[in-house]
Amino acid sequence: MQNTNQYKIMVVDDDPDITELLQYNLAKEGYEVACAENGKEALDTAAKFNPDIILMDVMMPVMDGITACRQLREKLEFRDTYILFLTARSEEFSEIAAFDAGADDFITKPIKPRALLSRLAAHVRRDNQQTGDDHQVIEIGNIRIDRTSFSVFKGDERITLPKKEFELLSFLAATPNKVFNREELLNNVWGTDVYVIARTVDVHIRKVREKIGEDHIKTIKGVGYKFNTD
Repeated sequence: MQNTNQYKIMVVDDDPDITELLQYNLAKEGYEVACAENGKEALDTAAKFNPDIILMDVMMPVMDGITACRQLREKLEFRDTYILFLTARSEEFSEIAAFDAGADDFITKPIKPRALLSRLAAHVRRDNQQTGDDHQVIEIGNIRIDRTSFSVFKGDERITLPKKEFELLSFLAATPNKVFNREELLNNVWGTDVYVIARTVDVHIRKVREKIGEDHIKTIKGVGYKFNTD
C-alpha cells in the first residue's frame, strides 16, 4: 500500500443513501470502493475485494458489524485491515464493544464526508510512513517484535496481533521502562487527528496481555503503562 489512490475501501451499511454518499466521495478522492449491505455480505465481499480499509455500520440486519468485525479479525488476511465503525449509537459501551471486536476507530453519525476523508487521509499518511521505516527488530527477553513484517514472537511461538495492538506493543517496547500516560499513547498510536476515548487504551492493553502474557506490560496506578523489563 504505497499511494493513496491504490487503497481499497469497503463500505458496509444497510442504508443505501449512506453507501451511495460514501461511495461517491471516496471514488472522487481516487479510492477503489466496494459496498456491502450487512455483516454477512461484508465477509463475502472482503474475501473477493481484499480491502485495505473497512467503514462499517454497527446495527445491520442478518449480521451486525461487531460480529462481522470479530470474524474478519480471526482471518490472517484481515489482521492489519483498518476497520472504522460508523454508527448512530454514541453510548460508551457500544464504542468499547467495537474496540473489543478489533476496531481501529469509531465515529458517530451523521457522517461529515470532509471530516471522514481527512481522517482516512491521515491514516494513509501514517501507514505509508510506517511502511517506509527502516528495518527494525526489538528483542526484549523472550519477546521479539519485527516492525517490517508486523510479527511478534514469544520464544518460538508466533503471536497474531491486530494492527493497533501491534502498534501499541511496539511503541511501548521501543522505550522499555518508560511510563506513558493514556493521552501520550493515544497521540502516538492512534494519532492526534483521531478521536477515541482513553478507555480504548485500557481495552487494547488487556487484549495484548491476553496474548503475550501479563508480565510484560505493567500498570502504574494513576499514571499509565510501561513495557516492563524488571
